[in-house]
Amino acid sequence: MEIMVFFSLLLLVCSVSTNQTEADNEILDQQISNQQPCPQDIHAVLREMAVSLALQTERITVLQKENQDQTAKLKEMGRQKTEIDQLKLQSKEQAAKLETEIDQLKLHSEEQQAKLETEINQLKQEVQVKQVAFSASLVNQGREEIGPFTTRIILIFKRVVTNIGNAYNPYTGIFTAPVRGVYHFDWKVFGYGNIRAAAVLFRNGEHIFLAEENPTSGYVSASDGASLLLEVGDQVSVRLWTHSRIFDDQNHHTSFSGHLIFTM
Repeated sequence: MEIMVFFSLLLLVCSVSTNQTEADNEILDQQISNQQPCPQDIHAVLREMAVSLALQTERITVLQKENQDQTAKLKEMGRQKTEIDQLKLQSKEQAAKLETEIDQLKLHSEEQQAKLETEINQLKQEVQVKQVAFSASLVNQGREEIGPFTTRIILIFKRVVTNIGNAYNPYTGIFTAPVRGVYHFDWKVFGYGNIRAAAVLFRNGEHIFLAEENPTSGYVSASDGASLLLEVGDQVSVRLWTHSRIFDDQNHHTSFSGHLIFTM
């Protein structure tokens, strides 16, 4: 009897459990059915997604094209910047070269100007010194005897009659050539008694010609002349010969003269 009652209760429990499970499954199926869209909605969503994808693809294409354009522009700007830098460098080099050339031209111009000024001054001097002539006697006034000496001394002709060009110095007795050219010189000495009267013409330290007379008594004179090629600055003088005696007085017997013949 107890066994039958237990078996009946077991069947009742299983039946209730089975019914509950079926009810839960029906509810779950209903929820899934409510959540799943219909085929028409799926196609609409897919079309929207396709359109959106196409738009996104087109946008990506446009962005890629813009990116390519920007990249090309950046490359072109980089190339242009490189060219500009090269041009700037070339411009600096050319400017430095031009400044150097300008400095050289200025220096050359200054040298040419200095050379031209020198040539102009030389021409002016040549024009001025083309007129060179002098004539002088030994004493200004009174009477004067010079010699005899054991050495040759420069005679200073103090009384200057003519000194065109101021090439003769009456304080030293030396004529200095102001220009290169040929000059002619004459000198005359006066003596007396039994002592030789002689004087020699010197160019710088060179003995040129000697004017000499050996008297036995009375008055004598000796004279000579020479044409010399002189460089600028060459010096010409008349020197008393050794063991000679000359004199001069108000008649100006002893004299020294010279003049430029022509320039060279």
